[in-house]
Amino acid sequence: MPENDTRTPSRAPAPTPPHGPDTPPVTAPAAPGTTPEPLPTGPAATGPVPPYPGPPGTATPSPSPSTPASTGAALPAAAPPTPGYRAVFAVREFRVVFVAHLFSLLGVVVSELALTVLVYDLTRSPLLSSLTFALGFLPYLLGGTLLAGLTDRLPPRRILVVCDLVCAGCVALMVVPAAPVAVLLVLRCAVAVVSPVFNGTRMATLADILGEGDLFVLGRSLLRIVSQSALLTGFAAGGVLLTLVPPRGALAVTATTFLVSALLLRLGTARRPARAGAGTGGLSGTWAVLRDRRVRALMLMFWVPPLFAVVPEALAAPYADEIGVSTAALGLLMCALPVGTIAGELFAGSFLSAGARARIVLPLAVTGVLPYLLYAPRPGVALAAVALFLAGATGAYTLGLDAWFVAAVPEEQRGRAMTLMTAGMMTVQGVGMAGAGIAAEFAPVHTVVAGTGVLGTLCLLAAAAELRATAPRPKGETGLTGI
Repeated sequence: MPENDTRTPSRAPAPTPPHGPDTPPVTAPAAPGTTPEPLPTGPAATGPVPPYPGPPGTATPSPSPSTPASTGAALPAAAPPTPGYRAVFAVREFRVVFVAHLFSLLGVVVSELALTVLVYDLTRSPLLSSLTFALGFLPYLLGGTLLAGLTDRLPPRRILVVCDLVCAGCVALMVVPAAPVAVLLVLRCAVAVVSPVFNGTRMATLADILGEGDLFVLGRSLLRIVSQSALLTGFAAGGVLLTLVPPRGALAVTATTFLVSALLLRLGTARRPARAGAGTGGLSGTWAVLRDRRVRALMLMFWVPPLFAVVPEALAAPYADEIGVSTAALGLLMCALPVGTIAGELFAGSFLSAGARARIVLPLAVTGVLPYLLYAPRPGVALAAVALFLAGATGAYTLGLDAWFVAAVPEEQRGRAMTLMTAGMMTVQGVGMAGAGIAAEFAPVHTVVAGTGVLGTLCLLAAAAELRATAPRPKGETGLTGI
């Protein structure tokens, strides 16, 4: 299930072994005649972390007798190297989650396309066909609100596997030839309801697998990059598949991809206990998360940008018609935003340190929709694509925001908080698309997009002010940290 998703990085520890009652503690090498001291592992490791190790077999250089270290002279602390995406893939359990994400994402994208085509073939109604696609957004709020408590009250691996099996079962029922359109739409809603639970649980599990530092941030970034790439290739692959098999045949293929994802997660990830007790469920648990002003401010910063960012995409076809360009030009407009997002994420994850990613969060977030002002003079395809690419590239702010979010949420509430955040992101995108369509009924498309740049920037400035106001202040310091 894809994310558009979407959460101060610390130095990343070495890959953490699976947690469990039978896992022996990791011990630091001890000097002769001393007792080894256990090292903290996983999210509990909140103290200083050693630099990320080099490749296996690389010897650690020892100080020579001529160095100041051997004479007791103090040396300035060297900044540890920031781990890159390769370090994330070095964690075996993450590789399993990543591949499972690919299969699950393929299932979602192809099933959405195949079901939309199937409903249109059965009804010849453009309204019902578009409603089928819109139903991918609307139930997120319901599932994210009512089911969020499950993510902390049940073992995470069980939740992930069950969600994939539910999706596989719903898609398999869509394949039944006698299934009426109403049943198809209900099954589509069922898939959308469990999606935020799946995505929130997977995000929280990443923190268990990779720790709460830089590896977690880069792992989240990789999953987002894959999701954005699906916008470029997923529907194209689905279109090719539909030329080879009928819509119900394509749905049968996607049911298999969900089953493969469930199998990978069941066999390739460690069993971990639930994060919280049974008394943390219901809406009271959700309110316990939202009662924290810092968490609310962080969620707001995740929700506001996509609310406005989707407007040009939602209006790409009407805008192409307004300026009289071809279908190929429309494809360029649809691709520019995700391409910019992928480029921004890759640059920030590959070349920026954790501290630099934290410093660019607010500047990039508040300027994220400013490029839409380039739509004011009703530009041609080239300038419009540049505006969309620049807007997408500002999405690099999410890497630093992810680190702030996982640091702000207590571990026992992490699954619920990430489920709520994911559900909110998907819901506001549906609202943004609907709002864009309504506004375009009363004003030219280029005016609506340019107005989005103004209104969105004002809203983002307000959200940024609230986030700055909640920034933690270390004892004895008056300045804001992490901002």
